[in-house]
Formats: sequence, C-alpha cells, structure tokens
Amino acid sequence: MDGGDAPGQGTVMCAAWIRRPENAHLVMVGKSRPSSLEIFSFDPKTTSLSASPKAKYEFEEGIDPEIIAVHPSGDELVCSTSTGDCKFFELCGGGDKIKLTAKEQLPLQGIGQQKCLAFSIDGTRFATGGVDGRLRIFEWPCMRVILDESRAHKSFQDMDFSLDSEFLASTSTDGSARIWNTSDGAPITTLERNSDEKIELCRFSKDGTKPFLFCSVQRGNKPLTVVWDISTWKKIGHRRLLGKPASIMSISLDGKYLALGSKDGDICVVEVKKMEVRHRSKRLHLGSDITSLEFCPSERVVLTTSNEWGVMVTKLTVPADWKEWQIYLLLLGLFLASVIAFYIFFENSDSFWNFPIAKDQSSKADIETVLGDPQSDHSMWELDAI
Repeated sequence: MDGGDAPGQGTVMCAAWIRRPENAHLVMVGKSRPSSLEIFSFDPKTTSLSASPKAKYEFEEGIDPEIIAVHPSGDELVCSTSTGDCKFFELCGGGDKIKLTAKEQLPLQGIGQQKCLAFSIDGTRFATGGVDGRLRIFEWPCMRVILDESRAHKSFQDMDFSLDSEFLASTSTDGSARIWNTSDGAPITTLERNSDEKIELCRFSKDGTKPFLFCSVQRGNKPLTVVWDISTWKKIGHRRLLGKPASIMSISLDGKYLALGSKDGDICVVEVKKMEVRHRSKRLHLGSDITSLEFCPSERVVLTTSNEWGVMVTKLTVPADWKEWQIYLLLLGLFLASVIAFYIFFENSDSFWNFPIAKDQSSKADIETVLGDPQSDHSMWELDAI
C-alpha cells in the first residue's frame, strides 16, 4: 500500500484489523500529516486492500493517532493520540456505506499519552498503559474503573489479556513484567528474571489447551522467546526464533501461530505447537521499526506497518488449514471406503453362510447347515481340551 512518506497521503502511524460478519474484514489505518483514521476493505483472493478508503475521520491540526484498539465485536474502537486524549469511535454500516463516528467518552479524555491499549478477548474489559507507567482497567462498556494504578511500571512497554480474560500481563521499559487480576485489579505476581534479562513483549496463548505466556526477552546480547506456565508463573523453556531484537509480538486468534517483528523490518511466524519457524520475511520493512503486527481474523495473512514503508499485507507460507466442509467430505469418504471394503470382503469370504443349498434338500438340511450335522465327524467348532 502507500509508502510512509507518500506525498499528500500522510505517514502511517498504526493499523489494525476490524472483524466483520462473513469474513468481510476491514483494516483501520492511522495517519499523520494530515492526521486521519481511514478504513479500507480487504480482498482475501488478491491479499490486498482497497485502493481508496471506505470511510475516513480527520483529526484537528496538531493531533496525531498513535495506537488503535478494536473491540472484538468490530463495532467499536479506541484510538490514543499525541495530545494525551483517547478517542472513542463507533463503526456503522457495511459494504461501501461504512460510517465512522466519534463519540464522547469522558473517562478516556485527558488520561495522558498512552503506550498500550487492549480489549479483553470477551470484550468486557479495556486496559490502558501510559508512558508515565499508569495502568487503568475499565469494565466495558460502562467504563467502571476496576483499577487505576499510577505506579504499575516505570513506563509501559506492552500488555495482553489472557484467553479467559482473567489475567492481564504487562511489561515495562525497565525489563520487568507483572500479572494482574482483571476482576478486582489486584497484582498477582511479578515474573522472575535473571539479572541480565529484560522482558520486553508479552502474549498469552490462545488455543485453549496450553496455559502459556510468551515473552520476548533480551538476555545480555541474545534475543530469546521465553515461555511461562500461567498456572504456576514459572519459566518452562525458551527458543531463539527471530534471531534479533523484537519490536512487536502478535498471536493468531486460534492460537496456532505466534509472530515477531524486528526493529529493522523482518518478521517471523512460529507454529506454537512445535515452536518452530514456519514463515520468515526478511527486509519486509527494510531498515525500519515494525510498529504494528496483527493476524487477519480468518486468513493466514498478517498486517504490518512502519513509518517509512506504510501498510503491508503479507500472505503467510504456512500449511493450509482444513475447511469445515473438507473435514466432512473426508469423513464421508472414509465411511464409503469402509462400506466398500466390507462388501468386497463379504463377497469373497468362505463363510458358511454362503454355502449353496441343494434343491432336493429338506428343511432338515437347512437347519443342519446352521447347527451342523450331529452325525458328521467334522465340526465347524473346535473345543478346548478338558
């Protein structure tokens, strides 16, 4: 799509997917110079965005968008700005009749410059992490304050909600990481780390079977991806995946893949089950810090942004997922194959049920065919010796 410095089109600051019914997903792009939010449609067949926006909201002069968080419903979103306000928007309509409307949300006004915004998976919680280290957790949409902690961190680096929306993980620019209870805002634990380790980014597992927390960790001059067990909050292992410091981390909605973006424009996508790299794009945003990285809700596609190269949509070279109709077709094929195999075996077997019966045999012969002739020296049954 547009380069970051395309004349008259603005510099891309951030982007996010908007989930829509029937997989007609949209992409929200935040730009500066001039400042705006623009919504583009996504074509999965060509893996591309529409040439022109379907809806647009223009900010006042001097206000730039910085981070976008979209509600799981796809009908609401929050955007933090350079002036310290977070703006709330509603999305209405569909197709070519999309409307983006700004709404007043008093608790989000004047809260200061934010580094992180996140909705919980079930959409009932909303959290903000400030540059000043202040953590706020709200109940959504009533905006009841669950937690307002001014000293949560020195300054926020990253945050993520767990699959059941029970926990919030947050990391700081000083290398620490904390876990919070989202029901009452109580701190649960601070993750253990070695003296030479800095925890930078965090994402909870999302497949519903592995209760893990993935973190990018800088151990001396070695960038690692470390895994914690969220039932004990203990380390269980690490892998060197990206091979260089990561600027952003993301996980697919089904939890099968984890993605890392580097500070010089590379990305790698990891299969969570085996913790092995399945896709790598080098120099995707050549020499530029990747500022946004997010999986498409329904396709094996990632959305990335950088200030220099703008928005890019990349199709992943990972194994294709089985569609629901393909699974049913496979089960039907296996059933038909078993029926045919049974029929062939039945027709070619030497079962006594298939012995021909002479025309002149009486009904007694019919009974003997099944029960055996009591005067015969040969029996179809073998008896165990006593």
